[in-house]
Amino acid sequence: MTNPLALLGRAFIDFVRATGRFALFTGRSVSHVVRPPFYFSQIFKQMLDIGYYSLPVVGLTTLFAGMVLALQSYTGFSRLNAESAIATVVALSITRELAPVFAGLMVAGRIGASIAAEIGTMRVTEQIDALTTLSTNPLKYLVMPRLLAGVIMLPCLVLVGDIIGIFGGFIVSVYRFGFNAANYISQTWEYLEPIDVTSGLVKASVFGFIVALMGCHCGYNSKGGAAGVGTATTNAVVSASILILVSNYLLTGIFFSD
Repeated sequence: MTNPLALLGRAFIDFVRATGRFALFTGRSVSHVVRPPFYFSQIFKQMLDIGYYSLPVVGLTTLFAGMVLALQSYTGFSRLNAESAIATVVALSITRELAPVFAGLMVAGRIGASIAAEIGTMRVTEQIDALTTLSTNPLKYLVMPRLLAGVIMLPCLVLVGDIIGIFGGFIVSVYRFGFNAANYISQTWEYLEPIDVTSGLVKASVFGFIVALMGCHCGYNSKGGAAGVGTATTNAVVSASILILVSNYLLTGIFFSD
């Protein structure tokens, strides 16, 4: 019979080893961001994939988030005769939380899985080993462009998502509940401060880094053929989603704690 303490100790050692490998991978990958050579064609390709092709799903998500938020806010505020606060609530909620978090989770599902599958396939088919044989650093060629693209393009997506989400709340408030359009826009601008938008964009950069890093890490260390690539893809999406939610809480505490 296996000793439970031995199992616990083995699990702890495996956890420490995995954490060390992840920290080493992160450090080596980040170090290549600031060192030449820079593969600009790869960086542009990843920026297009992460930013432009993710725009429809992020736009739809933030649009309906703003619409639902306006609906729910009206239901609650009408009991307190505070319907005039809906514009402010929608603007603050979208810019501070909903747009960056929803964009991060959507991109994690779409891009994180894609990165893990692509790099994982290259790993199990020994294409990464071939790159090394050809004197091309895999971290420089595969990981660095994706990290840069994630950090740069997520804030762009969130900025567009902010506008679309606030527009969704505007549509519901004006065309369903009969709010005055000029007053709604005026209240949105009156209470929206630069820190509200800036905090969301900083969060988006962190989320972009997390999505790209977890996709690359899981794919780069995948093994075991097609099944291993599938596992790496699942792990990339799950771990990125959890880290996005945890980091969102920490960043919110940093930006808005008194």
